[in-house]
Amino acid sequence: MMLSLEAVEVKGGQRAGYEFQVHGAANADPFDLMTRLLERMRHDLATTYLVKGDLGLAISGMTVRGQFTCDPESADYMPLLVIDGREVSWEQFGRMLMTFEGWRIHLEIQDPSEEV
Repeated sequence: MMLSLEAVEVKGGQRAGYEFQVHGAANADPFDLMTRLLERMRHDLATTYLVKGDLGLAISGMTVRGQFTCDPESADYMPLLVIDGREVSWEQFGRMLMTFEGWRIHLEIQDPSEEV
């Protein structure tokens, strides 16, 4: 058994944007978990990975962190990324990556409760 705390952004009555989770043992102090959750939220909200460029959104540096979700409007069940609290389609993200054509990439998928 474990204790889990979650904070989610809601837009128009639906989960959208930022999501944060922390897990602890069943006997963990809930206030300690809340402190961890707030620290994670502060850190993640203070870090941005996208900027507005001449051609739309662009990757601001060499690292992008976000979350996979589903795109309910996609007929092909394509993933939707949430980066900086913004929904980014797979197609949009692909265009952003073209800035780095020829470069190498490292993709690491982690549990949403893990520190990244």
